[in-house]
Amino acid sequence: MQSNVIPLILSSPWFKVHAFAFIPEKNKQKNEWALFTHGYTSHKGDCLNWATRLVENGVPVMIFDQPGHFLGSFEEISSWENFRDHSHELFLVAFEKLKELLNDDPTSLILGGHSLGAFQSMRALDLIEFKNYEKISVAVGIGIGQRQATHLFETAFYEKTLAVRRQLVSKHLDPKTVFSWLKTEKENMTLSHQRLHLITGEDDVVVGAGGLEAMIEILEKNHNQVTWEKPKKLPHHEPGLASAHLYAFLKNHFSWTNAV
Repeated sequence: MQSNVIPLILSSPWFKVHAFAFIPEKNKQKNEWALFTHGYTSHKGDCLNWATRLVENGVPVMIFDQPGHFLGSFEEISSWENFRDHSHELFLVAFEKLKELLNDDPTSLILGGHSLGAFQSMRALDLIEFKNYEKISVAVGIGIGQRQATHLFETAFYEKTLAVRRQLVSKHLDPKTVFSWLKTEKENMTLSHQRLHLITGEDDVVVGAGGLEAMIEILEKNHNQVTWEKPKKLPHHEPGLASAHLYAFLKNHFSWTNAV
């Protein structure tokens, strides 16, 4: 299937980030649209395999960078508070840009991401502008760490790596700030009555043993409908490997019969 890839800049009152829209042939387009973003210190390229697999089967897709992540968009952010309070709203900005490009409206939205991006996609489910759409979050590489440290990247093992990685993001996105916030937010999540599918590898040492299950427990306690997969090989640093799992789940979930 032939498709177009369109480079874009997404702008909000707080951020400017780079994105790619993947547009299928018009007569092959499905009624479900997908919006994806990446994890901490990474970039939208982590979601490329997901986007190409879906657009080949008729799904319009937008992948976009997280604010203050310089591997993707070398744009500074003004404060941690702006990132904390508004970064998930870029899912809405991406959606509105896709509507503008397609001059159409979907019946369903697939909001997804990896790690930090997965959490952002969960937050976006509650955006009031999405209330009239059937929607689902597909969250890859997510869980609640059960180790003593706030995050694996804060242990001695990753100390040298972290010294480099913290320079790949805005000074307002220090790992200690981001990881502490993520852990607290996930442990106290109030998201309710939403549909989510979680995909976290058995070999994901960042999430760690019991991390996926802890996340599921909190989500189900809040009356969300949750399904999950735990592939044997899906290390945290290779989210592109989730492509086959993500596509197979969505094909079944939406009963896509003409997909390849």
